[in-house]
Parts: sequence; structure tokens; C-alpha cells
Amino acid sequence: MKMLSLKLDDSVFSETEQVIKNIKKSRNRYINEALDFYNKFQKRKILAAKLEKESTLVMNDSMEVLREFEKLDYEG
Repeated sequence: MKMLSLKLDDSVFSETEQVIKNIKKSRNRYINEALDFYNKFQKRKILAAKLEKESTLVMNDSMEVLREFEKLDYEG
């Protein structure tokens, strides 16, 4: 495990202390789980943005291919 020192806003620290007291979890465990959750959330946002960008890039080509297939269907 890595040792980490960090500075928290007073309000964030106070709220965290209240939560961990109620859920009976150590501060260390709570922060580890919170960061793990936030990392997964950020990875999903990054993936969604990448998929949106890639979809935009291929949209025009996809529409052209669709028009070509439609022509084949009507000509057949």
C-alpha cells in the first residue's frame, strides 16, 4: 500500500467524519472505496466521450453506406 497525505476542505472532512461514524467504517477504507468508485465513474465518462467522438467520425460514412444499400434494394 502507498502512504498518502492530503488536504481536505473543512466541510468535506466534517461530512466524511459524520458518514464514517454512521456506517462504522475506517476513514482509510472509506476513502479507498470512494476513490475506487470515482475512478470507475471517470473511466466511464472518458469511454462515453470517446465513443461519442468515434460515432461522430463514422456517422457520415455510415449514412453513405446505408444509401448505397438502399439503392441496391430498389434496383434489385
